[in-house]
Amino acid sequence: MASLTEDHPPIGIHDINDESKHKKLNTDVVERESGEREMGHSIHRSGSRPQLDLSKAAIQGNFEEKDPTILLPNQSDDISHLALDIGGSLIKLVYFSRHEDRSVNDRRKKSIKEIFGVSNGNRRSYPILGGRLHFVKFETAKINECLDFISSKQLHRGGLDARHWNSDAPDNENAVIKATGGGAFKFADLFKERLGVSIDKEDEMGCLVSGANFLLKAIRHEAFTHMEGQKEFVQIDTNDLFPYLLVNIGSGVSMIKVDGDGKFQRVSGTNVGGGTYWGLGKLLTKCKSFDELLELSQRGDNRTIDMLVGDIYGGMDYSKIGLSASTIASSFGKAISDNKNLEDYRPEDISLSLLRMISYNIGQDIILETSKCCCTVALCTVPEAQCMIYIAYLNALRFGLKRIFFGGFFIRGHAYTMDTISFAVQFWSKGDAQAMFLRHEGYLGALGAFMSYEKHGLDDLMVHHLVERFPMGAPYTGGKIHGPPLGDLNEKARTRSSWISDMAGSNLSRDAWISWMEKFVRKGTEITAPVPMAPPGTTGLGGFEVPSSKGDTLRSDASNLNVGVLHLVPTLEVFPLLADPKTYEPNTIDLADHGELEYWFTVLSEHLPDLVDKAVASEGGTEDAKRRGDAFARAFSAHLARLMEEPAAYGKLGLANLLELREECLREFQFVDAYRSIKQRENEASLAVLPDLLMELDSMNEEARLLTLIEGVLAANIFDWGSRACVDLYHKGTIIEIYRMSRNKMQRPWRVDDLDLFKERVLGLGEKKPHPHKKALLFVDNAGADVVLGMLPLARELLRRGTEVVLVANSLPALNDVTAMELPDIVAEAAKVCVGLCIHCDILRRAAEAGGLLVDVMINAADVNKENSSSVPLMVVENGCGSPCIDLRQVSSELAAAAKDADLVILEGMGRSLHTNYNAQFKCDALKLAMVKNQRLAEKLIKGNIYDCVCRYEPASSDLQSSSLC
Repeated sequence: MASLTEDHPPIGIHDINDESKHKKLNTDVVERESGEREMGHSIHRSGSRPQLDLSKAAIQGNFEEKDPTILLPNQSDDISHLALDIGGSLIKLVYFSRHEDRSVNDRRKKSIKEIFGVSNGNRRSYPILGGRLHFVKFETAKINECLDFISSKQLHRGGLDARHWNSDAPDNENAVIKATGGGAFKFADLFKERLGVSIDKEDEMGCLVSGANFLLKAIRHEAFTHMEGQKEFVQIDTNDLFPYLLVNIGSGVSMIKVDGDGKFQRVSGTNVGGGTYWGLGKLLTKCKSFDELLELSQRGDNRTIDMLVGDIYGGMDYSKIGLSASTIASSFGKAISDNKNLEDYRPEDISLSLLRMISYNIGQDIILETSKCCCTVALCTVPEAQCMIYIAYLNALRFGLKRIFFGGFFIRGHAYTMDTISFAVQFWSKGDAQAMFLRHEGYLGALGAFMSYEKHGLDDLMVHHLVERFPMGAPYTGGKIHGPPLGDLNEKARTRSSWISDMAGSNLSRDAWISWMEKFVRKGTEITAPVPMAPPGTTGLGGFEVPSSKGDTLRSDASNLNVGVLHLVPTLEVFPLLADPKTYEPNTIDLADHGELEYWFTVLSEHLPDLVDKAVASEGGTEDAKRRGDAFARAFSAHLARLMEEPAAYGKLGLANLLELREECLREFQFVDAYRSIKQRENEASLAVLPDLLMELDSMNEEARLLTLIEGVLAANIFDWGSRACVDLYHKGTIIEIYRMSRNKMQRPWRVDDLDLFKERVLGLGEKKPHPHKKALLFVDNAGADVVLGMLPLARELLRRGTEVVLVANSLPALNDVTAMELPDIVAEAAKVCVGLCIHCDILRRAAEAGGLLVDVMINAADVNKENSSSVPLMVVENGCGSPCIDLRQVSSELAAAAKDADLVILEGMGRSLHTNYNAQFKCDALKLAMVKNQRLAEKLIKGNIYDCVCRYEPASSDLQSSSLC
């Protein structure tokens, strides 16, 4: 998204005006507070708060930039953006980095902001917003590696990017960083000696709760269940979050009942936890690390060591009390009777048996502790198994808790551990209680410590403000590895029928060409010509070895924690025209179906070589571009391999997530716009014939013109470099011919054909003429013919009828999709070439001027609005994303502002109207237009064939629609 790459200032200019009126805060004063909480024990919470000195603050650079950088010349106290949770086994670190400054002087965006009343600068005064939260861990025994990491990134001095604030600021000798856990006390002197910083110690329980509450409220796919190897994400209603039980499994186990923000009580705990597993495992197996011990368990068979119920009952279940033959009766029980020594047992089996023993113990203790006050007698009078079932029933009597969230680094995303805990909780509670896990399970304390900084800004963030990314470039570009390098994808060959056979069953036929089309066909040689680049065989997979980690410093982390980087984007908002944002699901394709998942992974893999070629060519085919292209291919293939192994590794997976992951991976390897030159030449070819097309449209009556316009949008949607079938047509040089045939004879009815309903709304029936739509949002797709010969003429028709039009385009490039940065130039060129052709041909120019698009001839937006008060405006806004699809739960503030009084939404293209949003419901009229360029999608979604067309019109509900008619 654009907001993911633009630098958000640490504080808005309006906030400076407000806060600079106050006296300068003395940042050397450290206040301490301690208080008694209503939870049976005293909690010490530090009151030290680093403050900003805003005196003589000034904007650095151009005042018209979207988010100008604020220079704080008198800021002497370092604002630390680092927090740690230093446990007995592991150190968890959360740190913040700001976005790189990529803002530009864009008068059009300034005009749009004025029109829609979008504030310039951040709406909050928090310095933390507009950046990224990173999550890293180290073994406590190797704390020097952690200190080396902090020092290398200067995190204790505000990070390497702190120089963007004040490059001349001296180092602060009194820097303070937040930390929690026992190590905050144990290693305080070491941090002072090595880094010159003081540790400000935060209460451990408070940090755990604060971190958990933030994650459960702000991260959409944070909580999940895990049973029998199946991960299922749970959407938590923040209004119904409390109370819940938080079980933090670190070296030991703490059980905390959480009743609200800052309201919690530690109800119990146990000394048997992750440290127990690691300690015993290290003694019994000689493993060198916790991760190695966990990996060992995956290859183990605990039946060789554990005594099962079936071993006691001759292979039979003990059905009377609900115990199956496979239930563990005694962990390590067989070692009593076996005449074996330790070396006679496989380390893998020992590790698994130990893991199950610890996990079952934790699960049992949880149910026991939530119920023990009600069942002391039962523990003494009934057999153990019956007692546990009874205790489960009594669980509801004490706390009424149905949800139990597990955190802590003992879990580590390990499937068997989660399955074991889930089984134990379900068994002892008889299904009344549910075990749930957190994707950021190990970082609760570190997050809570981070949130103890004043003005961290996280409290005000909502779920639509956070975007999680999964960068993994370092292992593929020769950098230091800090995270697991993933394996290559094992591609499966899949035969694909040729485009000729695909087209054989279609209804397209040759017809007499028209003049503008003939011109476009001649231009087609420019569109289908190969992109100049290096000789074949020099890009793509292979030829670049993944470097290995050297030495012990910043060693590779072998655990699969599946935790990405959280981008904090306060400019994102929920699209206000969604009928019900709570039930909205953007993805149409369900990738929970393994067959569906495998198919789309294969499609993406097969498209990868061509994408790499285009990316390298866009950078001039240099040696550096080839290296980055190869690294991108390997990294993205590794992502696919990881997701094929565990589809829910990065959260709930949809096709839109996969496509966005690919674009983010391209950007990670500095490929800004892989299809730049392709888009430029397609735009030029299309603009050359636009005047002739518009003259032909103007010669038609309004009913024929509306039909031709919709046909034009559907036909032009074939110019899609994201479709494998269309890429084949490009390479064969036949895509122009297919487009001509589609345009000249597009037979109705289409596979989904609601054109008559839309026509009735626009043109009316008989003498009854409807009011025109007040404002239409047109979500555009591809550059070239798609937007120039398809969507622009449709926009012009709506303008002609008195409807304001807002063209909605990507904030960042994705495939050959047109962007909001490119679209104003296209509109300006279209307005220029069409001037003077006929009475209606000045519509685009006047609307573009009224909408602030022709900024080169503008004095200011206000003057233009006065001069064109009789013209309805044509505007362009960015959608807030950089993907072929769009999730309407996270759109730009510009788009959200533009949508508030819109009464028509038009979604065009496969990505925005089929892959996502096909089933989306809106508060206003909605039209979804696309040509289906994938056979499987056509079969699954509309029971049709490739190149079938979709024209789906969904009017607003009757109470909203009635106000739009005369």
